[in-house]
Amino acid sequence: MTTQTADRRAVTLPRVLASEWTKTAGLASTLWVPITTVLVAVAIPLGLTMFARPGDGTTAAGLVVSGVVLAQLGTLVLGVLVGTSDHATSTAATTYTAVPRRLPVLVTQGVLTTALALVTAVVALGAAVLVTGPGRQAAGLSLDLAADDGTARAFVGYVLYLTAVALLGLGLGAVLRRPAGALVTGVAVLVVLDQVLAAIPGRVTDTVRVLLPGVGTRVVETDARLALTESASLGPHLGAWGAGLVLAAWVVGLLVAAAVRLWRGDVT
Repeated sequence: MTTQTADRRAVTLPRVLASEWTKTAGLASTLWVPITTVLVAVAIPLGLTMFARPGDGTTAAGLVVSGVVLAQLGTLVLGVLVGTSDHATSTAATTYTAVPRRLPVLVTQGVLTTALALVTAVVALGAAVLVTGPGRQAAGLSLDLAADDGTARAFVGYVLYLTAVALLGLGLGAVLRRPAGALVTGVAVLVVLDQVLAAIPGRVTDTVRVLLPGVGTRVVETDARLALTESASLGPHLGAWGAGLVLAAWVVGLLVAAAVRLWRGDVT
């Protein structure tokens, strides 16, 4: 009987995952953040499609993925909220008493964040394709995933980029443990610092820009757009997937830092 009772109470990854999902699903933000993300991811392409005209240089793929500019903020918020949930709700002590090894909590938060962000990104992309359909047809812009212009890669990159940004937010949230601080830091390194450096063009500043996580947006660009972006830069030309690796390095670095702090530091 004692063995059976201990087995039922054993801390396993599936049980931690179920517990974390229960907490995450209980937050109102778990519903509203993805919905808002999808709405802004659709609103920008829809608005731009209204002004698209034949021969103006606009591409169908470029229109569809244009909402990533604001959608990235939505998935960043999603990751931050998951990463700071225990500390924001003052349940960290309870959580880590129940899971004394600690790291399984971060692992399951990563799994949940990835799943939520993937679903959000796929829905956002599909919705953007649908709502821009009539406008693209009127402007004579055909969407061909088989075309050798980077369209398919840009669509895959769209989903991967938004998911990576969510994990970036998770890492920041788990390291800083304060929603406001993590969110401000995330916006700063993703958007603000890049724009500040863009206003001071030069080899040094352009090199720093390609080392920031926001360079990952290049995986969302079509081949023609990417060529223009890199031709205007005096920094290293990483290509789409090279830029994606820079973002991945930021994500891995932050998650490792979060794991170290969680394992060796105080949980509150």
